Amino acid sequence: MNARAAKPVGTVTRGTTNPNRLRRMDRWIAATHGAALRHADDPVAVDLGYGAAPWTAVELLQRLRTAAPRARVVGVEIDPARVAAAKPYERDGLRFRHGGFEIPLPVRPTLIRAANVLRQYEEAEVAAVWARLCARLAPADAGSRGGLLVEGTCDEIGRRHVWVALGPEGPRTVTFATRLGSLERPSDLAERLPKALIHRNVPGEPVHAFLRDFDRAWASAAPYASYGARQRWIRAVRDLTADWPVVDGVARWRQGEVTVRWDALAPGA
Repeated sequence: MNARAAKPVGTVTRGTTNPNRLRRMDRWIAATHGAALRHADDPVAVDLGYGAAPWTAVELLQRLRTAAPRARVVGVEIDPARVAAAKPYERDGLRFRHGGFEIPLPVRPTLIRAANVLRQYEEAEVAAVWARLCARLAPADAGSRGGLLVEGTCDEIGRRHVWVALGPEGPRTVTFATRLGSLERPSDLAERLPKALIHRNVPGEPVHAFLRDFDRAWASAAPYASYGARQRWIRAVRDLTADWPVVDGVARWRQGEVTVRWDALAPGA
């Protein structure tokens, strides 16, 4: 049985979606993975579990094409009624397909984005889903690290978002992103941790220690608030780099982001 005919793998989600909800994730992808999409022979991106309306897939295509004009997006949904409802939105570079975690495409995509998909699953199920999706990514070669899976969670209007980036080899980084004007303290982002981490925000776990240290750095940076929340965030993140493997720089911090190596935050045994 070929991939297109296979029974979809996964469970129907609630389907909640809003226009512009995933803008922070999209912009990060375009900035950090745009070169890989530009250089790919066939730069295919999958919006997995786009929900009851196709807005996020439409917007992903628009944002990716600012960095990679040849990019194509395929929205994949396990609910056939949602696929049928999305079909009128198809256009050059945008298609919708019925499917699930098996990713029913004849090619291995350069990007898979799965936002708010795993929230309803058990933590113990995450590793297997990640492994299945990573196995579908474009492989690494001499000129590329391979495709990218971005899996995470955000609030209903996209002000707060946390995601894990994975390559064919597995998890690479965790990114925290927020609208700084809405933030009281960095640990407010804990409620948006992805399924692999949200139940690990307890004493003794690395992600709990990270958010504790981030709150302390944020408090120490309070004098910078007179210059705006952005300057306070930048100073707090700069202080974090003394003890945590932050992998991005000021250009991303200014966007209300910080990205940390996965192995520093990975759950303990």
